[in-house]
Amino acid sequence: MKQKNKIETMKKINPTAIIVTLVFSAFIATFNETILNVALSGIMKEMNITAGTVQWLITAYMIVTSVMVPVTAFLIQTFKTKQLFLSALGLLLVGTICAACSGSFIMLLISRMIQASGTGMMIPIMMNTVLVVSPKEKIGSSMAICVCAISLGPAFGPTVSGIILQYFSWHVLFIMLIPIIVLAMIVGGLALADVVKITKPKIDYFSIILSTIGLGSIIYGISSISGSDVKVTIFSFIIGIISIIVFTKRQIALNEPMLNLSPFKYSRFVIGVLLVMVSMMIMFTMNVMLPMFMEGSLGTTSFIAALALLPAVICNGVATSIGGKIYDKCGVKFLVPVGFGIIAIFVFILAHCSNETSLVKIIITYICICIGVGFTMSPSQTHALNQLPKEYYPHGVAIVNTLQQVSAAVGSSLFMGIMSAVQIKTLSAQHVSNEVAVATGFSSAAMVAFIIAIVGLGLSFAFAKNKKILKSNEQTILE
Repeated sequence: MKQKNKIETMKKINPTAIIVTLVFSAFIATFNETILNVALSGIMKEMNITAGTVQWLITAYMIVTSVMVPVTAFLIQTFKTKQLFLSALGLLLVGTICAACSGSFIMLLISRMIQASGTGMMIPIMMNTVLVVSPKEKIGSSMAICVCAISLGPAFGPTVSGIILQYFSWHVLFIMLIPIIVLAMIVGGLALADVVKITKPKIDYFSIILSTIGLGSIIYGISSISGSDVKVTIFSFIIGIISIIVFTKRQIALNEPMLNLSPFKYSRFVIGVLLVMVSMMIMFTMNVMLPMFMEGSLGTTSFIAALALLPAVICNGVATSIGGKIYDKCGVKFLVPVGFGIIAIFVFILAHCSNETSLVKIIITYICICIGVGFTMSPSQTHALNQLPKEYYPHGVAIVNTLQQVSAAVGSSLFMGIMSAVQIKTLSAQHVSNEVAVATGFSSAAMVAFIIAIVGLGLSFAFAKNKKILKSNEQTILE
């Protein structure tokens, strides 16, 4: 009888409407991650604050988002899908309204953190729900669409912001989002259905505190690597690592852990997560470094630099969709290694660019890199999650998306630190122009990215070699 009722419930839902609603909402949420990137200079002048202070608008957003992703893995099993969805968008709406009205840095920072809590909830809600409602034969395509939302949202942020800031103040960036978020809430209230099984596990508040301190401290430590206070960086790392170790041991010991770490028992899941991290690290960081390289070395304006990223962003979306369809038909045997091969080749080309390189060459090279990312990120994530039993989906999704945020933070801090350090060293050691120094710093950072891409290429062969897929998982999806 229960099985019959479950089948009747699944028949009543509209998977397409659910997926479209969730993907659109996640796109708006992740769009907020980078919406202020090109407005930081103006905010510094308006509020009379330093670069180190204004950077907290980005760092704090990433910390809160990273913390909320694993917490939401627990919430998914405690509250109904529609309730969580409306709560996530409600937080995003409140934060956006407060940000639009902000007249001080503290108010803007708190508003951004409220927004980030909604974004951190929305990502796992979307991924887990789509995994449940998608037909087995279309999981690859559906997950590709989800990955598009997560990757294209932050990628479009600087471009759209750059256009708007040519005519309006940064407050308009938030004002324009308010009616869009309200519309998403109305559509979600009508289209969404409660499809995830509620188990109501016991809340372990100590685990929430440990995960918050651990992830927050590590990301803060990474963000402050290029700073002058080494003691603060080291202390943050120590506190973060200790907290994560205690958190991990506690999850293993608990009968009802906040975040089930059992997915790490599946080796191909672990490899898939690492591949997702490499793809995310390279694309997210290039979206930050390339505008700085184009403005500082090639002499372009911020508006032109933002527009130069747009073709690559569009191509990434197309490639991600195509990659999902190829995965549905052929799996990852050739797709992921080919994708990482493309990434490695064109990152290497990018590493040899100079202040005399044409803007067209930069645009074409980055388009190829984004196509490679489109062929790797979504299939790697989908295939990694497909190795797990269905009951591990919420935790697998939480792990993947948490480490995506962490990899973005690690990549931007690592590569920007290298770029800045080499630039300063070049200026002090040689009699060269600032344009040459910026190009040298960018080249050094891109070469490190190339090495990481090569590591990803090696892992991709191991990931694609074994054709065996978890049989029981196929059955649970069919059910």
